[in-house]
Amino acid sequence: MVPHLITALTGPINELEQRVLDSMPAIERWFRLEWMEHTPPFYCSVDIRNAGFKLAPVDTNLFPGGWDHLTPEMLPLAVQASMAAVEKICPEARNLLLIPENIDPANAGRNTFYLSNIAQLQRIFHMTGLNVRIGSISPSIKKNTTIALPGGESITLEPVVRSKTRLGLKDFDPCTILLNNDLSAGIPGILEDIHEQYLLPPLHAGWSLRRKSRHFKSYEEVAKRLGKLLGIDPWLITPMHEQCEGVAFSDTDTDSGLECLSSNVDTLLARIRRKYKEYGIKEKPFVVVKADNGTDGKGIMTVRDAKDLQVLNERARAKLRAQKNIPSVIIQEGVLTHERMHDAVAEPVVYMMDRYVVGGFYRIHAERSEDENLNAPGASYVPLAFDQSTQLPQPGAKPGASVPNRFYMYGVVARLGLLASSYELEATDPEAEVYA
Repeated sequence: MVPHLITALTGPINELEQRVLDSMPAIERWFRLEWMEHTPPFYCSVDIRNAGFKLAPVDTNLFPGGWDHLTPEMLPLAVQASMAAVEKICPEARNLLLIPENIDPANAGRNTFYLSNIAQLQRIFHMTGLNVRIGSISPSIKKNTTIALPGGESITLEPVVRSKTRLGLKDFDPCTILLNNDLSAGIPGILEDIHEQYLLPPLHAGWSLRRKSRHFKSYEEVAKRLGKLLGIDPWLITPMHEQCEGVAFSDTDTDSGLECLSSNVDTLLARIRRKYKEYGIKEKPFVVVKADNGTDGKGIMTVRDAKDLQVLNERARAKLRAQKNIPSVIIQEGVLTHERMHDAVAEPVVYMMDRYVVGGFYRIHAERSEDENLNAPGASYVPLAFDQSTQLPQPGAKPGASVPNRFYMYGVVARLGLLASSYELEATDPEAEVYA
């Protein structure tokens, strides 16, 4: 079950919320049956946008940072979920090695927020009953390096040691290795051919191999099935998308890549207009163009007309060109966010471990509008605070009147993203034939 949290929005997507609440037993049974057949990713976060007329995920991260934004009240849920996850994978586990993004000690001051996230993960797994140490695969970490964090904490990074078949630290041999490194720069050799230990998430979950378009294709599949169960149009919980290969974004780019991009932007905008007309929505549709791999939020463009691509903002072009190794781009239906927090545009981010929702926060950005990407410099984070009355949805409460019910709906959509990730990882597992 998901926690009862205070959310910023109390306005209506009432009909959808009512359908979800009325179907809660059927929804929970549906998820239970799915998890009998599929293994959830070890952990996951999902960015959600609430447009008032639809509620949809816009990104799913399988190496989530930001755990430090969860409130202390959420930690027991995270600890319980991590216990369940560890027991399934390695019940006799004693030692866990946590591998973060590569950090240069000379610039550690720029990474204290990220390292606070690592400290929080270390705390969660320590409370799970594991010995947790942090091993760096960064070439610049050659000896144990302690870095001070805000609030008086500190964190120690230790150089990873690789034997022929195992990964660990000096005098530390872990059963399980947890990556908080999204591998967007490629898979380092030190992580390959590890068969005696559990490596989580698997290497093919990293952005060097993973594609957003593949994920959202899996999402469409699970959303259609849940939509059929609920008797709703799956579009209400799904962002439509298209995909293009070989878009170079060079100054003289006249190749088929840009033709593909222009054609698919036109096609997707037409599909959105038809949906808006069907539901009487007066907003102007838009699409978001972004790299099909990676999570850093750079080079994301909002497009309202295919003609806009001819006069692409040079800054946006340069950002996309600067992102090396873009195999393709995804054109995603733009979803407005009508959430507000402290008078700034906001979007909820839901955190899960194993198959359980453990909490979340609001990403807010005072300088962005409701149709723009909020995962950008200048963003801030407001924890979703617990309401002390209950931790469960409130059956019988009117839609829009019960804030915890709204968060239950967010949790359902987030778990759909989690399930889609499970489908996606199964379909792309390079060793799947071994177990067939």
